[in-house]
Amino acid sequence: MVPVALFWFRRDLRLHDNAGLCAALRSGLPIVPVFIFDPKILSSLDADDRRVSFIYSALEALQEQLVAAGTTLQVLHDEPLKAFATLCGRYHVAAVYTNEDYEPYARQRDAAVAAELGRQGIAFLSFQDQVLQAPGAVQKEGGGYYQVYTPFYRRWQALLTDACLKPHPSEQLAGAFHREPVGTWPSLAQLGFRKNPVHAVSPCLPAETLLRSYHDTRNLPAIAGTTRLGVHLRFGTVSIRALARQALDTSETFLKELAWREFFMQLLAQEPRLVSESFRKEYDAIDWRQDEEAFGRWCAGTTGYPLVDAGMRELQATGFMHNRVRMVTASFLVKHLLIDWRRGEAHFARLLLDFDLSSNNGNWQWVAGCGCDAAPYFRVFNPQLQAARFDPDGAYVRQWVPEWGTSAYPNPIVDHKKAVARCVAVYKKALAREQLALFP
Repeated sequence: MVPVALFWFRRDLRLHDNAGLCAALRSGLPIVPVFIFDPKILSSLDADDRRVSFIYSALEALQEQLVAAGTTLQVLHDEPLKAFATLCGRYHVAAVYTNEDYEPYARQRDAAVAAELGRQGIAFLSFQDQVLQAPGAVQKEGGGYYQVYTPFYRRWQALLTDACLKPHPSEQLAGAFHREPVGTWPSLAQLGFRKNPVHAVSPCLPAETLLRSYHDTRNLPAIAGTTRLGVHLRFGTVSIRALARQALDTSETFLKELAWREFFMQLLAQEPRLVSESFRKEYDAIDWRQDEEAFGRWCAGTTGYPLVDAGMRELQATGFMHNRVRMVTASFLVKHLLIDWRRGEAHFARLLLDFDLSSNNGNWQWVAGCGCDAAPYFRVFNPQLQAARFDPDGAYVRQWVPEWGTSAYPNPIVDHKKAVARCVAVYKKALAREQLALFP
């Protein structure tokens, strides 16, 4: 058999400006494109998970382009090590190219795959693609990673050279794909999933007018003032480099949002324990309430706080929630209801189409006050004041809570002032107890 290289698509489901794919296509070997549905990941998802439908649709769009280039995407449903054993039996594989993934499981998976391929004399080559600065690249002057966003951002921005923003013209190298007829894929049903309508914008750069007004409109949930590109960044159907170049020309506020994403990525890469632990370990001593009724009402959007309920219902219906409202709903669960932030994080992880482990974890810890760059524990969002400021005419609330203002709408589940006082007291007690344990 003629030697080939495999390109393993993961969080980079596009042919254009794809760093690893570009390197593969320049290798001189015919490139076989591959995607693997990993049962370890799929087994934790609901049968109607929107993300699987999104990925499947993105792969179908990718396949159209690959067929036009004379090749086909090899789609396997298997554990990665077994999938590569299958592929190595099917082709004479000389190398595997891919783009880096920084989540804890992904790093373990890639290390195992690289080791097994290495035993067979097959090179495993990975490239930076989903970020502008890889975890570990933005260091303090004396070494070590940043634990506060603002100095991280200043250093991150200073490192945005032309080299890291330069596109990789992978779309111009389509002639280097391995030529073969269209193959068959496992269906969604065979993967164990049902098709779920996905509410997502197309994977294209945002309008310049949107970005120029982004600073003023991004906090208003009733209007289309955000890019809605979170899911496309998550699965790489847009180029982070193209977005950053556009942001540099139009909106530093949007550029800062891209930096927040990378701040949380580097944090999780440095501290994988954060998947289940607070960055500030003393906050794990908080006596969280085990109130299933309250948690259920928060999930269902029946707390009696209109902005909170609107956000939770939007999430349930669409897989999306406006960023400002995410902060308010998360703060309400943790501070008003005193329910462990990890339960809220898991609920968002189950429903968010744009779920990203590091951002979801980082933002929940920020709200709870237990993260490295967190709001102080005594800062509690007032949902009523937030609604008055960011949804003053109630347009967003009315869209998702049509019974608001009628007798059908429930009374508030908790009193705001009493809930805040309880929150502060419980936090203080836990932190004082931890301090006493450290310095008896």
